[in-house]
Amino acid sequence: MPPSSQPRRDILRPQPTGPLLTALALAARGTPVLPLRVGKAPFNNCPTCAKNACGGRPNMKQPGPCVCPYPCHAWAAATTNPDTLLSTAWADAWRRAAAVAYHPGGARLTVVDLDNADAIAWAHQHLPRTRTVPTTRGQHWIYLGTMPSVNGVRPGVDVKSRMAYARWIGPGTGRPVALPDAVRALTVKPAPIRPAPVTAAAPAPDGDGACPHRTPAYLARGLTMAEQRISEAPSGVHATVYRTFLAVLSTHGRCGCLTDAHITRLFTAAQAKGETLRHCTDAWNNARSKLGL
Repeated sequence: MPPSSQPRRDILRPQPTGPLLTALALAARGTPVLPLRVGKAPFNNCPTCAKNACGGRPNMKQPGPCVCPYPCHAWAAATTNPDTLLSTAWADAWRRAAAVAYHPGGARLTVVDLDNADAIAWAHQHLPRTRTVPTTRGQHWIYLGTMPSVNGVRPGVDVKSRMAYARWIGPGTGRPVALPDAVRALTVKPAPIRPAPVTAAAPAPDGDGACPHRTPAYLARGLTMAEQRISEAPSGVHATVYRTFLAVLSTHGRCGCLTDAHITRLFTAAQAKGETLRHCTDAWNNARSKLGL
């Protein structure tokens, strides 16, 4: 077939309409986009990555584009490449797409998603005005700059930027301003409040205060290990505290070498992990009962 009679690729390719046409326009302006299903959800992972069989590609704890040819891994699929958007691998998704989403972080933006009237009223009082996009139930406030994405930073307020997607509704009105500290502060977790040491409310076992079977260093080392076991517990703090108290009492509970000062050290370590004084006292008394002390 002579070159002049060969079919042109752009003629064979279906002309984009609807969500795909919107996506191509956004991508041309540098906004990474992806299709959304009915219900504002991204399309499922591709067959290779179904049910995250690939182990999370890319690692969803790290920013970065998806390497799959399909619109896979939600926000990580967002792209500005028109060849990807028009590829046959994405064709079925665009045929079924109900809307377009974009990756705010990839566009160097942050979206404060205000989900109801109360959230909007709060924003007017506490955040600088910026570009505003009306949504079905509230508003999106768009700021210039990126930050971590966190849902539920306060009632009715989500922050969407890096590693997240937001539904494209329209350009909105107003001029976007730089991301303020007031928005960044929404995702900062307050430092945990460590309770002050509380004098143990549980009694020390009766005895003469000396350990007849070991040296004082043995008791000191045992208490240090007990404190460390409690402070390093990744979960199951209640059970860890009880088992630790039980271990200490089983070794030193009958010889009388434990004093109120020793018990206070153990209670303080438990309270630093979130246990209340009542929980500590109950665990101590339960351990004593278990051992018949």
